[in-house]
Amino acid sequence: MKQKITIDHIGIASMSLDEGSEFWELLGLEKQGGDELVEDQGVVTRFFPLDPTGSGTTNIEILEATGPDTPIGRFLNNRGPGIQQLCLAVDDLESMIAHLMANGITMIDEAPRTGAHNSMIAFVHPKSTGGILIELKQR
Repeated sequence: MKQKITIDHIGIASMSLDEGSEFWELLGLEKQGGDELVEDQGVVTRFFPLDPTGSGTTNIEILEATGPDTPIGRFLNNRGPGIQQLCLAVDDLESMIAHLMANGITMIDEAPRTGAHNSMIAFVHPKSTGGILIELKQR
């Protein structure tokens, strides 16, 4: 299975969006769009494109938990602020999920679901990736 794969974004868990944004703003990055609540994941997101034109660029995503019993809330409680996930953009998310599962990869999401910006996403379990939470996103 051959697909074009690019880094869509790096998700960074932070105690607050403003606290997590400070460094990236000092670098000169500007947030893109408004902050977004993704209710089913219990998170508020803020994106900083690495290319100001925003065309097909990699983003830094700052993640703030909406509560302690959310994935980001538990991450912060266990590990503190830091990189929470790496998101890879793929051409065909459904076929990628099927391909990975057929090859013994454990998926958190065995079917695509809606993520930030109404994009279709699925998470790969860290036990199948050397300890890294990988988010796959439909390009």
